Amino acid sequence: MNKTNDKKHKHDSKDNHPYVKVGGSGIHRHGVFARADIPKGTRIMEYVGIKVDKEAGDMILGHTFEKHTNDPENHAGTYIFEIDDTWDLDGDVPDNDGKYINHSCDPNCEVDIIDGRVWIDTIKEIKKGEEITYNYGFELNEKDIYDFKKHPCRCGSEKCVGYILDEDEWPRMKELLAKEQSSNKA
Repeated sequence: MNKTNDKKHKHDSKDNHPYVKVGGSGIHRHGVFARADIPKGTRIMEYVGIKVDKEAGDMILGHTFEKHTNDPENHAGTYIFEIDDTWDLDGDVPDNDGKYINHSCDPNCEVDIIDGRVWIDTIKEIKKGEEITYNYGFELNEKDIYDFKKHPCRCGSEKCVGYILDEDEWPRMKELLAKEQSSNKA
């Protein structure tokens, strides 16, 4: 996993978490890093934000992707978190350091949603200075089966599959890529 970069980055962190701090990341601009060793099974923080219905969440998500697509220099973050089939959480709020946690194909944390609240829990022991990561759980979009290519992964782990996808989606993604590769050879 990536270690924290000491370069100062402008962000809206309140730096008020006992286990973690925000810093520069080799994965994607900002990241969240362990202040000290953190044992496996530790609840390290809550991903906070404004609860919005699916329609509003989809609108915000679409606007963010459009902004990023139209201006590649704009590193717009996508901070919409799916809570359930009805509600999303817009995490683009000043007190949400959780929005800086990056995706990894070999994460050290997982998300636990309890009563509409989103918690980040460790699934491995984390060493001081190590970047906090979880798998974002993106699913294959059946309308645009190659939509996953719009979300390349830069986690750098040995387990990296190249795209930000839920681990359950990896076999199907590999199947699609193999099929595409064989049709390109024909």
